[in-house]
Amino acid sequence: MLDIQPDIKFKKQLKKLSNSSLNECMQCGNCSVVCSLAPDEKPFPRKEMIWAGWGMKENLIGNVDVWLCYQCGDCSTHCPRDVKPADVLASIRQLSYEHYAKPGFLGKILSKPVWLPVALLIPIVIISAILYLAGTLQIPDGDVNYSKFFPHAWLNGSFTIITLLFYGFATSGLIKFRKDMRLQFPEIKLKKVSFKSLLNFKREILLHTNFNSCTSQKSRKFAHLLVFYGFILLLVVTVFAIIAVITHNYPLKFFNPFKILGNVAGLMLILGLGILIYNRLFRKKEFGSSNYTDWLFLVSLFLLTISGGLVEIARFQNWSLAYHLYFFHLICVWFIVIYLPYTKFGHVFYRLIALTFANSIGRE
Repeated sequence: MLDIQPDIKFKKQLKKLSNSSLNECMQCGNCSVVCSLAPDEKPFPRKEMIWAGWGMKENLIGNVDVWLCYQCGDCSTHCPRDVKPADVLASIRQLSYEHYAKPGFLGKILSKPVWLPVALLIPIVIISAILYLAGTLQIPDGDVNYSKFFPHAWLNGSFTIITLLFYGFATSGLIKFRKDMRLQFPEIKLKKVSFKSLLNFKREILLHTNFNSCTSQKSRKFAHLLVFYGFILLLVVTVFAIIAVITHNYPLKFFNPFKILGNVAGLMLILGLGILIYNRLFRKKEFGSSNYTDWLFLVSLFLLTISGGLVEIARFQNWSLAYHLYFFHLICVWFIVIYLPYTKFGHVFYRLIALTFANSIGRE
């Protein structure tokens, strides 16, 4: 006899996040049939939908299939009762960030709007404290020079240490996530990753090939690629800037190739984010519902990009508000980079771990 122990609190959270009427799922199987990414054996999301309706948290948190879904929306489009399977799986992923967050309070303050002031206060207080210790907690005189406000050694050193500290805490949660996935497949022996499977895996990461299978939301691939590569290019430019600081070749001139590359990356991000935001605002029927964590990520990354551009212009134009913009930009950096494992941006870690695990058990 199957022993079902429903978690009513989890079900209510899932229902609220997904805006789905979970109990109306009649298990017709349309969602699994139309999904081109679902494995032939025990395909998703049909089984996940009945587990969600029963409140079976232990079957959903740490479920590798939840991460094989790319929320293309085909299942929701063909659902006869509009139960929104794609949004349900997206909400399960969101609850996973909070469930595996270490320390737990970081997952909590970044998943609920009521805690946003606390999430903002943490970087404001810590950055201000670093500036105080550096002896630069005041607006410098003369032409705009951000290194006078936040010395590069203090900036690069403190942000690196804090990021490593946060990611170190988050690693224990990611390890637990990997163990929970393994517990759901105890009978399957892990296989070695072949060169061919590794090549296919890299192709999916670099080209987002699985998005090609989507029919309801084709524009998502283009937007995701713009955001993906725009962010990577900005990281490359940031690393180069740090090297330039060490070699005393900073600040970069406006027509420096890496400065141009950074501006191109910013435009890529603005375009990609613009498409994603437009779809969520004006094409809700096709692209599903959006919750607080979706908007927190999109708005934070958008503000990071815009503020970065304004900070650059402010330096060249010597704006009086340059240092205020720079402080705001650093808070945006904190939200995107340091908070990364605890927000929706954390899917870059969770999906990577899930895809490698799925490959190791042959679940593709």
